Amino acid sequence: MSTDLWPEGVDRIILDEVGSTMVEAARLAPELKRPTWIMARRQTAARGRQGRAWQNPEGNLAATLLMRPLGGPADAALRSFMAANALFETLALHVDRTKLAVKWPNDVLLSGGKVAGILLESMGTAQGLDWLAIGVGVNLAVVPDGVQDAAFPPTALSEHGDAVSPEAFLEELAANYATEEAIFAELGFARIREDWLKRAARLGEVITARTSREEITGTFESIDEAGNLILRTPKGAQVIAAADVYFS
Repeated sequence: MSTDLWPEGVDRIILDEVGSTMVEAARLAPELKRPTWIMARRQTAARGRQGRAWQNPEGNLAATLLMRPLGGPADAALRSFMAANALFETLALHVDRTKLAVKWPNDVLLSGGKVAGILLESMGTAQGLDWLAIGVGVNLAVVPDGVQDAAFPPTALSEHGDAVSPEAFLEELAANYATEEAIFAELGFARIREDWLKRAARLGEVITARTSREEITGTFESIDEAGNLILRTPKGAQVIAAADVYFS
């Protein structure tokens, strides 16, 4: 595997099999010296957002970036958008970028189907983080079986574009994510947000956000400086911190 793209100052660990790269990241966190990508060729107990199962057939990417960022949990949460931007640009190396879109809060769509998901976990206090883990799953080669998500059925990169190995994709993703960190350090979240909105699915259209308490339908107006979803409704602007989003 070429190392020309691999970002300086970042380590990587590639495992044949692990239960979950997120669990492995938490296990390795006390030993963290530098940002580290952990990739597994096979996962036996992968999980997604809100504890949902995430299937990871061999040939797809399962990886977690373990890091110790500056700032507190609020800054850490913004890295979901940085990871989405990096995933978008990496996928765009292998498929027509007009087929790609980012979906709030943490998915990437390919021709309307879910091709990638992002999961963040962290440990620390409001004053600072001990560590942050950014989990990434990408359907590179295989569409997982039995996924119950009728609104956004899973799809795979191989059905639309190039065949690419998980190792090669990880190298490209690590380079693109390092670029996002450089942009964040230099220009702040405003530039990350601007780039994300350019790639956002259904911006300016009516969507529905289902929170744990209610269902809100409105025009997808923007995201704010904290990454919250802003919907324009008959009651005015609604700011939503966490929800599942559905398209009409």
